[in-house]
Amino acid sequence: MPPANAKLNAFPVFMRVDGEAVAIVGNGEEALAKARLLSQSSAVLRIIADNAGGGLLDFIASTGAVHIDAAYEVPHLQGAALVFAASGNEALDRRVAEDARRLGIPVNAVDRPELCDFFTPALVNRAPVAIAIGTEGAGPVLAQMLRSRIDRMLSPSLGRLAALAASFRAAAENLPKGNRRRRFWNDFFTGAPAKAIEAGELVEAHGAALDLLATSAPAEGHIALVGAGPGAEDLLTLRAHRLLMEADAIVYDALVPEAIVAMGRRDAERLPVGKRKGCHSKSQEEINALLIELGSAGSKVVRLKSGDPLVFGRAGEEMAALREAGIAYEVVPGVTAAFAAAADFELPLTLRGVSSSMVFTTGHDLKGNSLPDWAKLAISGATVAVYMGRSVAAEVAGRLVEAGLSPDTAVAVVENASLGNRRRFHGTLADLPSLEERADLTGPVMTIIGDAVAGANFEQSEPLAAHKHEEAASVLAEGVEP
Repeated sequence: MPPANAKLNAFPVFMRVDGEAVAIVGNGEEALAKARLLSQSSAVLRIIADNAGGGLLDFIASTGAVHIDAAYEVPHLQGAALVFAASGNEALDRRVAEDARRLGIPVNAVDRPELCDFFTPALVNRAPVAIAIGTEGAGPVLAQMLRSRIDRMLSPSLGRLAALAASFRAAAENLPKGNRRRRFWNDFFTGAPAKAIEAGELVEAHGAALDLLATSAPAEGHIALVGAGPGAEDLLTLRAHRLLMEADAIVYDALVPEAIVAMGRRDAERLPVGKRKGCHSKSQEEINALLIELGSAGSKVVRLKSGDPLVFGRAGEEMAALREAGIAYEVVPGVTAAFAAAADFELPLTLRGVSSSMVFTTGHDLKGNSLPDWAKLAISGATVAVYMGRSVAAEVAGRLVEAGLSPDTAVAVVENASLGNRRRFHGTLADLPSLEERADLTGPVMTIIGDAVAGANFEQSEPLAAHKHEEAASVLAEGVEP
């Protein structure tokens, strides 16, 4: 399996071929297939075939391609922008590839990747829009399957819309850079011009685009408080992804992975404001002020918060600040860490006849002299999800036992919930204090406590008690009483 940060072996580019010669060497089906693909461009096709098959001859006659009816020679490649070796004969293809390379012309040898300077993609054509799909050795079947799916997703009128957009490009360049210009193009491709093109009303589409240009109202700022989920990119909601693609600025916390931030628009401003234990890059007041500043400037902002913004994300303070400043905002839910950890364990957070309620809390809620109200719920059977509780695990366990919860109550612990490098541990409330000594747990830790935990799948989990026994054995080996 390739690593998560695997790099492309071939970099996709678009070559200018308008009016340029493209040489194809071959007599049969391989040459015909490449000729058909290249005929979707405005290149001048030069087909070198001394014994062309009937299909290839028909193609040449119907398209006006240049036919060199002779055995291949090096001069046939002179002046070509690209060369395709498609003879089906390995020796001849190799000769063509070597000749093209000596002439400084990029060459593709059909089904011979070791001879290729470039690879031809599966193509979705909505001229002047083109989507090229390459699979880097995974095979043409996969590329064609993806091409078919994408082809069905794109409106047949996309090319006409793109052509209209090209005619307005110079006028749009006169709009102020930034939000105003982006808003024009966003409304162009999703609003009245696009709808008119879809209906085949070209004159109306042109008029709608002119109306958009004439709109001079300043852009209004908008803040989206978005749940980034527990870390896995594919747990991000579709709405969150759409807003990321539209954002002028992305303000994100330290626990939000770079892979999710990278899902935003490429030229969006990225502003880390991470708060982690013992390391606060910005205070909450500074974050509030930043959001107000960006919103007042008319920016579309995504405020990315780990998990769900309304669960220990301090969204309440940010919403209050935005309301007071008169900045429009919305909240986009995310998958909170408790749900991701439960899914990792196949753990039912509620279980008929066992637990019908649950509590979200942080271990720090138990630091006061009196027990919080939820401790009573835990004793009565509620499932308790403890966020950010590794460093106070002993206190959490001790206070709950002190309140009357059985030391044998089942416990599940997940580090890096939802991610490929997650680690799972299980045990009882009596085993929980061992978490504090686990210096190897460097990622965010989620702890779930309750009788419903006993219904989890522990096959991929390791016992918490095992670590305690290992530590005891290590101490005894050094000749010291544990």
